[in-house]
Amino acid sequence: MTAPVLADLEVGQEVARRTVAVDRARLVRYAGASGDFNPIHWNERVATSVGLPGVIAHGMWTMGAAVAVVVDWAGDPGAVVDYQTRFTRPVPVPDPGEAHVDVVATVGALDLEAGTVRVDLTVTVEGARVLGKAQAVVRLG
Repeated sequence: MTAPVLADLEVGQEVARRTVAVDRARLVRYAGASGDFNPIHWNERVATSVGLPGVIAHGMWTMGAAVAVVVDWAGDPGAVVDYQTRFTRPVPVPDPGEAHVDVVATVGALDLEAGTVRVDLTVTVEGARVLGKAQAVVRLG
């Protein structure tokens, strides 16, 4: 895949799309890698006792899974110079089974002088937004 070219992009253009699956085993692996062992991410009883629909994915896992789409599109993780989002709703992860996080990346703004593109991410699970105002700024060659 070739790196995107700023001059070839248009505001509103979809540049990437992906569905990312997450199951309980992935949550356990993420907990070990991140050091976030909060039981709401692995213990159904604890999660429901605090009012959650069940075990939920780590917010930072969701955030990372979403921006990975942009990183792959840009072809260089160092090209992402800023990334921000708001957590709007948890991602319940069933047992057995998996949740499917849908990510659509579109061009939100172009800054030809700075050589950057703002990529807006729509991140949903079963049609409901789980991240709000998810935006990555990418510097292109």
